[in-house]
Amino acid sequence: MNTVWKIFQYGYLVVALICLVEGFLSWGADKQKSYMFFGASIFIILVFFFKRHFRKKVETRNNQK
Repeated sequence: MNTVWKIFQYGYLVVALICLVEGFLSWGADKQKSYMFFGASIFIILVFFFKRHFRKKVETRNNQK
């Protein structure tokens, strides 16, 4: 089950990369839309680091028992 969570964890980075690309592609047409994509990518990257930290914390707690 732990490997499934690792795969989903890196899925966040894929989604953040897609948001960054969409932000750059929409920069010329609609700046407000591109700002939304950039904000979403930053938020998703923060979620990635939070989930990774929390998963490692749970793993170490489970290994100590």
